[in-house]
Amino acid sequence: MAQKTALITGASSGLGAHFAQLLAQDGMKVILTARRRNKMEDIAAQITANGGAAECVEMDVVDAASVAAAFASISGPIDILVNNAGISGGGPALKTTAADFDAVIDTNLKGAFHVAREAALRMQQNGGGAIVNIASILGLRVAGNVAAYTASKAAIVQLTKALALEWARYGIRVNALCPGYIETPLNAEFFATEAGKALICRIPQRRLGKLEDLNAPLRLLCSDDAAYMTGSILAVDGGHLVSSL
Repeated sequence: MAQKTALITGASSGLGAHFAQLLAQDGMKVILTARRRNKMEDIAAQITANGGAAECVEMDVVDAASVAAAFASISGPIDILVNNAGISGGGPALKTTAADFDAVIDTNLKGAFHVAREAALRMQQNGGGAIVNIASILGLRVAGNVAAYTASKAAIVQLTKALALEWARYGIRVNALCPGYIETPLNAEFFATEAGKALICRIPQRRLGKLEDLNAPLRLLCSDDAAYMTGSILAVDGGHLVSSL
């Protein structure tokens, strides 16, 4: 994957920041995109300090014009897109307002489409590429109090398949990575509670995932080793999806 260029959305923190650092370690030039430039620049500085190549581009995935402008500012081809930007939302459906629901759908679904479309227009002109949409096991199975989020991620799964079908003729592969519950500093407090411990007990491997557990699956979907994979939905969840009801 060396000498290729990867664009990562939502790269100012969390999974996006981890994916950017991972692909940079593999020798790729990475383009970090997000709304928060300061945080992106900190991550890009870490990458360059370790000998990698990184640049930052401000992008609000909710705004199609912002996405188009961001892509217009980038010179050279984009070989890989990691479509990661998203928000969780949450709370009982009866207390979810129209604005709350729209915010999740606009970011997680419409935002992913805006970015995928702009990337595909470039990839089409350059002989192809790879798009990895970051979905969730909640796009394949449901949980309580996250109606908008589960709807958005289920839609990402179907969008992945639809785009894979349409864009295969252009040499563009579109796959989805569906993480299970991944341990991060943001959720550590919850998983230390009785409710959090009970959730972990429902995972067949009896543990949370680590960011590193996503490394090999992401590398596979980005690489030419997955040349015959498109429209695939890859779950990384410790067996959570096959746990008994």
